[in-house]
Amino acid sequence: MENHEEAIEIEVVYALPKRQFMRELRLPHGSTARKAVECSGVADLYPDIDFSRNKLGIFGKLVESDRTLRAGDRVEIYRPLPRDPKETRRERARLRRDQTSSRLSEA
Repeated sequence: MENHEEAIEIEVVYALPKRQFMRELRLPHGSTARKAVECSGVADLYPDIDFSRNKLGIFGKLVESDRTLRAGDRVEIYRPLPRDPKETRRERARLRRDQTSSRLSEA
């Protein structure tokens, strides 16, 4: 029989563009973010998850996989970004600048 004071309830989530994985778990006190992901079964459903590339977080804050969980934590598995957001912003700014320059030269 499980002692309820020694267990914590947490969630593990993984979002893809068109679907979302969410699993509520009851784990022993002292469990880590990595243990939660392992126990959730998400890696069986999504074998493309690679912990050398996919980072973990709790409520939007990056954490190490050995982070000890607290009751109510939501462990989030982040997908790698296809492009660096800073580089994307620079590219958009350059395109706007080029469009503005071409409009001014046409006038």
